[in-house]
Amino acid sequence: MPNLVFLSLTITIYLSISHTNFLAQSLTSPSDIQALKAFKASINPSSIPPSSCIASWNFTTDPCSTPRRIYFLCGFTCTTDSTHINQITLDSATYSGTLTPLISQLTQLITLDLSDNNFSGSIPSSISSLSNLKTLTLRSNSFSGSIPLSITKLKSLESIDFSHNSLSGPIPNSINSLATIRRIDLSFNKLTGSIPKLPPNLVELAIKNNSLSGPLQKPTFDQSTQLAVVELSENSLTRTIESWLLLLPSLQQVNLANNSFTAIQISKPAHPGGSNLVALNLGFNRIQGYAPANLAAYPMLSFLSIRHNSLRGNIPMEYGQIKSIKKLFLDGNFLVGNPPPGLLAAGATVSGSLGDNCLQKCPVSSQMCTPAQKPSSVCKRAQRGRS
Repeated sequence: MPNLVFLSLTITIYLSISHTNFLAQSLTSPSDIQALKAFKASINPSSIPPSSCIASWNFTTDPCSTPRRIYFLCGFTCTTDSTHINQITLDSATYSGTLTPLISQLTQLITLDLSDNNFSGSIPSSISSLSNLKTLTLRSNSFSGSIPLSITKLKSLESIDFSHNSLSGPIPNSINSLATIRRIDLSFNKLTGSIPKLPPNLVELAIKNNSLSGPLQKPTFDQSTQLAVVELSENSLTRTIESWLLLLPSLQQVNLANNSFTAIQISKPAHPGGSNLVALNLGFNRIQGYAPANLAAYPMLSFLSIRHNSLRGNIPMEYGQIKSIKKLFLDGNFLVGNPPPGLLAAGATVSGSLGDNCLQKCPVSSQMCTPAQKPSSVCKRAQRGRS
């Protein structure tokens, strides 16, 4: 009889402990569950493949319970205490639908990544309630409308990627208040207007293929001491590329190709070795004048393109002495004279093109001299100012 009492007590304690453990593993906040349900409900059911993450979201069980053998297999993670959702990272399953405003209830969310799907509609302004959010990635969807002003309330944000959508209107002026932001990618949208003042800790700026207009202004970049990458190609930016831009202290890559710039001003770095600039692309603009010789003073410059502009005069002899240069594209201008010997010498490591200019002694047998130079009649008209 005592053994039976002991056995009964042991079973009772075991069941009590097991029940306690189950509860400890199933404590997802009701507001988080509600938000997750609304998130799934906003996705068109017909766009949810049977083998996808969203298909496994079955709310007959607790989302953060463990182990997950059948339901809630992927698409999100929970905090260590299993009480909140802290990441939503969807698979690329071509989900379509909208982003529910109730996403704001996921107050512990650190990452929201819906990339490579087909979400549409506007970005809800309620997203500003995600005070812990660090990474916001909506890349390659069909979001439209403007960038919500409320996004500048996300004071923990480190990365925004809204590229490859259909967003329109201006970039919010208050974006410079995002003190922790390191990366902004708004490429391949329909954004208009000028570039507002940039945040102080920004490292990478990409707004390629939009409809930005106006000149690049120094106050926009005044605080950009950590800016390493500037990708602004395929817009409608105008006027002069001024010398201060390439002198930003951390700058490594600049792409301003396919805009409407008409002039460039290049100053030498303040001291030898005083620039980290590796790549500069100014191709397919309307730049006139002479090729800037001062670019040869940038000690790490490996890629330079000023192709398809309206440059005249000789190629600076200094270009043949840039030890770091690997790719050089000056084709499609009206450059004259002889190419610098260093660019065509046997054993030269430079590739690219000096073709489609008005150069003499640029042998067609050299890869650097293809395509062929412009017809002499075109060059003569250019020299008379009628190109």
